[in-house]
Parts: sequence; C-alpha cells; structure tokens
Amino acid sequence: MVPFRRKVAFRWLFQKSIWNWFFLSLFLIFVRFSKGSFLLDTFSFVSRPFWPGTAQRDWIMSGINLEQKIRLDLLEKDNRRLRNLLDLKVSSDKSLISAAVISRRPRDFWQQLELNKGSNHGISSGDAVLGPGGLLGFVETTTPITSRVRLLTAVGTNIGVWIKDKEIHAVLKGVGTHRTQLNFLEKNPDALPGDVVSTSPASTLFPPNLPVGVIQIVNNEHLPSPYAFVQLIASPAAIDWVQIRKVR
Repeated sequence: MVPFRRKVAFRWLFQKSIWNWFFLSLFLIFVRFSKGSFLLDTFSFVSRPFWPGTAQRDWIMSGINLEQKIRLDLLEKDNRRLRNLLDLKVSSDKSLISAAVISRRPRDFWQQLELNKGSNHGISSGDAVLGPGGLLGFVETTTPITSRVRLLTAVGTNIGVWIKDKEIHAVLKGVGTHRTQLNFLEKNPDALPGDVVSTSPASTLFPPNLPVGVIQIVNNEHLPSPYAFVQLIASPAAIDWVQIRKVR
C-alpha cells in the first residue's frame, strides 16, 4: 500500500514539475518578445516611493532653465553680430568697399589682418579700415586681389585724435596690446574714463570724426604730460567683415 502511495505521489510531483517547466518556458518567451517592458513597469511602480523628491526636481529644472538662458544669450549675440555684418554690406556707398577678413596673425597679437580684396577693387595703401563701431587701422600693402591691414594697436602706429565734446587733441599710439595709449598734448587735460575718442579734424591720414575708442584709464600724474589707455570700439579679434574708406 505504501509503495503505491509513493508511486502516486512521485507521478503527481513529476506532472507538476512538467507544468512548472512549461509555465516557466512561456514566461521566458513572453519576456523575450516583450523585451522586459512589464518588468520595467513593475520596477518603476515598486520603486516610486524612493524617487527623488521635489527639491532635486527643482534643482534639475533650475539647471535646465539656466542652460536655456545661456543658449538664448548666445543666439542673441550671434544674431546681433550677423545683423551688424548685414548692415556693413548693405549700408556701404561708393566711397566704402566691403571686404572679408580671410586671415589674422595671432603671433602678432592680432596686429594685422588680411582682406579678400585688393588694388583690382580700388583699394590702395593708406585707406582707412572700419569695423562695426569704429576705426580699426589702415591698409598697409595691397596685391591685385588682397590687402594687408595694419591695426591701430600695432607698435609704431601713431594717429591724431581728439575728444570732440571737450575739444582735447592727442596722439593715439599702438603699444602692441589690445589697448592703445593716448598721449595728451596738454598738461592738464579734462579727460575722463568713458570719453569717446575719434579721429582729429587736423589729421592728414584719416577722415575727421571717425569713432576710434573709449578711454578706460587716465594717468594725470605722468610727466611731461598725462596719458590714457583706450579700448577700441571695433574689436579686431571678433570681426569677419570690414569696410575700406578711400582717403584719396
């Protein structure tokens, strides 16, 4: 009697084992074809109480907002630059020639530019070169299809300038840095940081009253005469297009 019961129990366990393997196989096949999506849903539901709270969500949103603000600022600056370039080319008249900057010379501290137009386009040595905002320098040499520009920041460059509102005359001198030095002709000039410097009406090199730069620092204690440092309005390092104004 006992062996018969053991045989029946073994048969029952064997049949149950077969069904277990059958259902396990179906489960694995289902996981294979569903790619485990229901497992992810189950894990998401079970782990929901442990998700980050509102503080971390606010921190993440703050980072996203900051990123969007930076992108908008960059797009606005780029849009402003492109609009300036468009105005440069559209507003030119017969006395102005637009040209693209095709090369800079970093080892010269941006003191020279190469342009894509030359003598064949009516450009000649000594012509004034303007960027968005003001005077950059002058054409030093030309070829039939290119021009080389000597910047106002280059060592040895000297031009006559003045502060129009105060009628103060001075000499703008290139010192090899991104700023130029303004040497006053008077011992007690009434110049202040923020004053705008432009080409002098008495200059024989450039047309009068072309914007040049803004005074940043004034040294009134220097002898024999005070001097100041001037930041050019048109930055040579960030200009793609220029205008050449004929001076002859």
